[in-house]
Amino acid sequence: VQLVESGGGPVRAGGSLGLSCVALGSASSCMGWLRQAPGKEREGVAVNVRYGDIVYADTVKARLTLSRDNAKNTLYLQMNSLKPEDTAMYYCASRCLMTAAQALGDPRGFGFWGQGTQVTVSS
Repeated sequence: VQLVESGGGPVRAGGSLGLSCVALGSASSCMGWLRQAPGKEREGVAVNVRYGDIVYADTVKARLTLSRDNAKNTLYLQMNSLKPEDTAMYYCASRCLMTAAQALGDPRGFGFWGQGTQVTVSS
């Protein structure tokens, strides 16, 4: 499985950005978004099991929305009301090795990772 992210870039605080992740090969039922800011550990943003619930990190609830198009093997992350602290490399991940909620809190909970796409929010 190869995961290819796109959609990152610079944006002003309060703005919006949409990320996409295409899964080449067989898509996993469990996929998610994680991010890593400079000098910080990788953290979960949102995780979804196909046709199931979506779990979000408390820091992004109501601002970031995960969705997926199963026919296109594509995962999306719509980011609104962005803040400078949202600046990070955003990674798409798939094949959860634990429950979605557990994977949200533990980056080791995914078997496959994309290369990441940079999001930079300026104040």
